[in-house]
Amino acid sequence: MNILTLDVEEWFHLLDNSSTHSAEQWEHYPVRIHGNMDRIFRILEETDTRATFFIIGWIARKYPEIVRRIAEKYDIGSHTMTHQLVWQQGADAFRQDVDSSVKYLEDLTGKKIKYFRAPGFSIRKSEPWAFEILSELGIEADCSIFPAHHAHGGFPSYGKGEPAIIEYNGCYIREFPVCTKKVFGKHVVFCGGGYFRLFPYSLIKKWTREQQDFVLSYIHPRDLDAGQPMIKGLPFERRFRSYVGLKWAENKFRRYLSDFNFIDIAEASGYIDWDKVRRIKL
Repeated sequence: MNILTLDVEEWFHLLDNSSTHSAEQWEHYPVRIHGNMDRIFRILEETDTRATFFIIGWIARKYPEIVRRIAEKYDIGSHTMTHQLVWQQGADAFRQDVDSSVKYLEDLTGKKIKYFRAPGFSIRKSEPWAFEILSELGIEADCSIFPAHHAHGGFPSYGKGEPAIIEYNGCYIREFPVCTKKVFGKHVVFCGGGYFRLFPYSLIKKWTREQQDFVLSYIHPRDLDAGQPMIKGLPFERRFRSYVGLKWAENKFRRYLSDFNFIDIAEASGYIDWDKVRRIKL
């Protein structure tokens, strides 16, 4: 089972960077989302691929036409309103942030928002309240868990990267974690983001075949944008992770969707016997 998800962000929505942290700062960067989304739509149509789109509320408010276009053919979910790390927000701010994004997306599309992904996979074991808040806001499935140590979050005790049901304080959430591969002692997401751009396609194809039971892939529009500007002041390591492999990423992504059949979260959820998956009590 291969699931494709896309985080609908602008090219400058980098986390943990002082010059791209707030909505006020975002207004000073050039707009590239329209061309980047056109590219995504074109590739999905050419490969006849389904996907679930997690949309930042800020994007929806500024460019409602993009969200309506997505909602015409694809499932959508919330990626928060302001793209902040969950553990930096706290419970009250997180609730307000997600609630506003869900209401905005529902009003815009007329569709119930049932899916969620936290920026940077930033729900940790120490923030179980996030799952209770998501459940109260009508979220049925979450895609926020990185089942290993991670700079922006990490949930090592989750265990194997496979679907499970998370229980907390009487609430239940279906969890679709991102998939990792241990490379030189480090857990990396070979099927999305920077590591997808970094690794040669032959390795990505090999590792995907090895994890045939469950692969959750994710991509940002910026990951395929070879012409995007360089954000000033990034440390070398961060600059490398943010810009490596952009030149070849579009063709690599198209090959990936041609070589493997990807589905969205709704279809995947229908294939899973949720009575038999692990239950993780927090």
